[in-house]
Amino acid sequence: MNNLLSVHTLRFVLLILFQVLLFSHIDFLGYINPYIYILFIALYPVKNNRMLFLFLSFLLGLIIDFFMDSGGVNATASLIIAFIRPAVLKFSFGAVYEHNVLKFNNTNFIQKLAYFSILIVIHHFFFFLMEFFNISKIILILKNTLLSSIFTILLSILITTIFSKQTK
Repeated sequence: MNNLLSVHTLRFVLLILFQVLLFSHIDFLGYINPYIYILFIALYPVKNNRMLFLFLSFLLGLIIDFFMDSGGVNATASLIIAFIRPAVLKFSFGAVYEHNVLKFNNTNFIQKLAYFSILIVIHHFFFFLMEFFNISKIILILKNTLLSSIFTILLSILITTIFSKQTK
């Protein structure tokens, strides 16, 4: 249990540091940014306390907002994807999730890609919707959502592939 707690604490802190110090300064084509801190929410254990998970997701977004001076949009988007995560898990992994035997290292690539893609697109849509907060800019919101989502999905898959434990 202590090992599991320390792994998630380390992941929480490292993702915040990498997001704030490295990934928030990437402005590919002037407006495309990856938001890899979402990996904490995506990879959080399925069986853990849901209220603690929602609180940690909100705290994660709030800390990112504090460092990036983004006024709460990260906290809102993080809390939204943390709240809908069980439905996305059920959609992406089906019976494996329902029987509580889901381990991300043992799932196939297509399921992981679908899971990450859904969470990331929803996060980015609400992030940019809250950031612009103007429905007349829907085309800009959708463009930023699509392009930033693609960049974040690619980085998330790359990071999880590099740092995953290969089990047989």
